[in-house]
Amino acid sequence: MAEGVFRSMVKDPSSPYYNLIGTVDSCGTGGYHVGDEPDSRTLSTLEDHGITNYKHAARRLRDSDFRDFDYIFAMDLSNHSDLQRWRSRKKVEERAQVMLFGEFSGTGCKETVQDPYYTGGDAFEKAYEQCRRFSRNFLATTFPGVPQLAT
Repeated sequence: MAEGVFRSMVKDPSSPYYNLIGTVDSCGTGGYHVGDEPDSRTLSTLEDHGITNYKHAARRLRDSDFRDFDYIFAMDLSNHSDLQRWRSRKKVEERAQVMLFGEFSGTGCKETVQDPYYTGGDAFEKAYEQCRRFSRNFLATTFPGVPQLAT
């Protein structure tokens, strides 16, 4: 969901952030869903918010991600720890900043995105709201001279 939300903000020609970010991708630290499409509830939530063209196949984190991306966002503290361990164990060449996405909560407190898969219902809407807010705040922080997106 985070990829779909973020991509919609930086790849839409009407966005002030259009093409300021190159490649946007998402992956997992485990390989149990490799090749799967997003959960239908994720797609439905995105569609409810006008994001109708999101396509994705799950993949596992690669050593090259630390070299190929400027930022790698973890959705929760467990993923953040996994990313830090991966990076230190592999001793990979890196340029990516590994951060908790919720550092951009805008509340002064770090937040985690709870996986809505097992919770269902409003959890998908809450995850969407967090991903949108975190994305907006990240973009505003990273590109302070660019007009912010409308709410």
